[in-house]
Amino acid sequence: MVGSRHGVIHIIILSMPYKNHKQYRLPGYDYSSTGDYFITICTKDRIHYFGKIVQTIDDVIIELTPIGAFVKASIQSISETYKGVTLGETVVMPNHVHLIICLPPVGTRRGVYPQQSSLQQIMSPHKGLISLTPGSVSSIINHLKGKVKKWCNANGFECFQWQARFHDIIIKNAEAFDNISRYVANNIYKWDEDENNEKGNKFRKDMRT
Repeated sequence: MVGSRHGVIHIIILSMPYKNHKQYRLPGYDYSSTGDYFITICTKDRIHYFGKIVQTIDDVIIELTPIGAFVKASIQSISETYKGVTLGETVVMPNHVHLIICLPPVGTRRGVYPQQSSLQQIMSPHKGLISLTPGSVSSIINHLKGKVKKWCNANGFECFQWQARFHDIIIKNAEAFDNISRYVANNIYKWDEDENNEKGNKFRKDMRT
């Protein structure tokens, strides 16, 4: 990945920035710039909308609900929607998702990216949403969240809600990329230790509110 893996320097990003709302991005950082980004998105109140972890004879798997299956398919379609953008490891967990998004150099990006996220389109104009840069991390994630919410509303799952914010880590070197990739790949096997698992031994009530 060109000019992208030099160290992990920050967590915190706001997925739905409102006017006069505290900003949670790394100040001054361009989230549409070339790089690798580790993203975590949770459901509201960390409700298990996406499935459940099951121990089989040979493995540990997640049995996805219809919502979880659509989320998985929607994540996998990111590279089709945003030409040139690639994905690293991804996983859908019972109440959150992890994915690595790799943004290529601007000059290599192909096609026309959505000008406004689906989530913005279904929100009332008076909410004062700040326009997002097409092809930026925030735009991609808001589009993903909006796409899922729109599908849920149309398929009898109106109760589904995302948490308003999502979290990111800017990946700055190959070692960090490899470590995070392993974490995502093994996440399903570490469910008992997951901070998003309310029955786990490392659950954090103060996280992702």
